Amino acid sequence: MQQAEKRASRIIGELLARPDQLALEMGAGGELLVARVRAVGGAIALLLPLLALLGGSTVQEVMIGLVAAVVINIVAQVWLALARNARRHPWLPHATSVWDVTATSGVLVALALYDPVAGVSSLVVWCFYVIAIVLTALRHDGRLTLYIGGLAMIQYALIGWAVFAFTPDPLLVSVDYGTASLDAQVQRVVLLLIVTLVTATIVYRMQRLVEMSGRDGLTGLPNRAWLLQSMPRIFDAVRTAGGSLTLALLDLDQFRRINEEVGHQGGDRAIRQVAAELERMLGENEHLARIGGQEFVMLLASPVGSAWERLDRMRRTLAENPFMGGRGTDPQQLTFSAGLASWPQDGAATSQLLRTADRRLQQAKQGGRNRVVARDG
Repeated sequence: MQQAEKRASRIIGELLARPDQLALEMGAGGELLVARVRAVGGAIALLLPLLALLGGSTVQEVMIGLVAAVVINIVAQVWLALARNARRHPWLPHATSVWDVTATSGVLVALALYDPVAGVSSLVVWCFYVIAIVLTALRHDGRLTLYIGGLAMIQYALIGWAVFAFTPDPLLVSVDYGTASLDAQVQRVVLLLIVTLVTATIVYRMQRLVEMSGRDGLTGLPNRAWLLQSMPRIFDAVRTAGGSLTLALLDLDQFRRINEEVGHQGGDRAIRQVAAELERMLGENEHLARIGGQEFVMLLASPVGSAWERLDRMRRTLAENPFMGGRGTDPQQLTFSAGLASWPQDGAATSQLLRTADRRLQQAKQGGRNRVVARDG
């Protein structure tokens, strides 16, 4: 019982925590997908008033539906335009999700003003609450799912309360819309709670999968997938702050020899030691990723000249701390060669920076290893 409580507490804590950066990057893509779905849904919604008219609805009902559909379409196009560059608008998922829920509530309020029973019995409109909650899963943010689910429950409960508060009868009857009961409204709120919990569970599982896909299993460092997903955001942040960015591609020298001396398990320990040493020497807003067997990428918030000086100090520090492979083996000196590329001077895209850094890394290898090259020679 205690283990189940601890697990539930941990899951809730992780859902309420800020998602992994890779999850947020994927969430930005999810926001664009949601915006496209919203735009298509808005266009389809324009047909609903016509279908309602053909089905015998009154002119007032049709007008309410038409006005709502037009407003929803206009706003949907605005959200779509903003979602095309969602990384620059971190507030967008919350704003659009709140709009989706509140617009649904607005339509129900308009129907309730026309006929109270219509406001609490329209299953078609109520389903848009469910859609809004489920679509939060594409944003990869558990906080958003729980918030939007709670908002939908509160708004719908308030609408139901407002409709039933002024009548002593728990059953409302309408010639056009049939009956509406207080029990049915409670059931719908409970259903929204269930949808929220199920969606939050899906988000939790997706977050764990994304986190695993963006992390190196041996060192716990970010991996190549994280690097490629995160670089556009990092470029934007450096551009906005007016700072500097240098990408360094590092490769451990003669690592095959270390594997032969201490075995592959010893080699794994050596890689973890290198990762820990290099990560310890990073500053704020700087990153280290492992992108291959003995290859690392370091992102330094420095101009290329300062980055060269820092990386050369790291190279010397690492060489001064040999790896102790275990009994019966000699201490192994760990060194690396590195090539640097400055953004945006050496390339505006990640692929260009990696190509330039790799070319300079090869120059360092050909020049005798255990050195850092910042310029083409």
